[in-house]
Order: sequence, then C-alpha cells, then structure tokens
Amino acid sequence: MSATDLGARIERARESRSLSQRALAEASGVPQSTLSRIIAGLQPVKMPEVVAIARATGHAVAQLTDNSPISERVLCVACATNDTDLSAMRDKLMCFFELNDYLEDQAIPAW
Repeated sequence: MSATDLGARIERARESRSLSQRALAEASGVPQSTLSRIIAGLQPVKMPEVVAIARATGHAVAQLTDNSPISERVLCVACATNDTDLSAMRDKLMCFFELNDYLEDQAIPAW
C-alpha cells in the first residue's frame, strides 16, 4: 500500500470519528505536523504510529493498512439468528485476532 493510500485511510478514520487533526494528534501521541505529512502521503508511517492512530480512531490496524493475513484466514466468524449484523460482529472479532497476531509478532507471551 502506498503512503498516499494509507494517508487517505487514516484521514477517513479521523473524519469518521469527527476528530480534528489536532485532536487525533493529542489522542494518538503522534505530533500534528507528522500526522499532517502522513495524511498527505508525504511521510511514511511507522507501525507504532499506525497502532496509536488506530487506537485513537477506534479502528483496527488492518482497517487502516488493509494488510492483514488474519482476515484472509478467517472464513467464518459468527452465526446468529436474531437479526444481529454479522458484518459488525466479524469486524469486532477481527480486532481480537489482529491483537493476538500483533502480540505474537512482538514476542509478547500469552499469560
């Protein structure tokens, strides 16, 4: 994914939460000047910044990066018969899978 595409995804995530760039910078800990360059596609984003931005916007890292091998492995996540939105259920469950994958990548052991 190009820096421009990732910047556009981050911008959409920011807008979806009605956050100003300043508010997102404060919530994520990413300096506003850096955030502005990332959104414009002028600066590559580092993984810790992606994680912080995802957390601050309430999105999963994979939603911003569109680069999740987990989503390719999960074929069936939920089954419900009470008019539950399966898409929303799958999105929430994917967050847990992505967290598990991230913790494994960081060599953080399960307790």
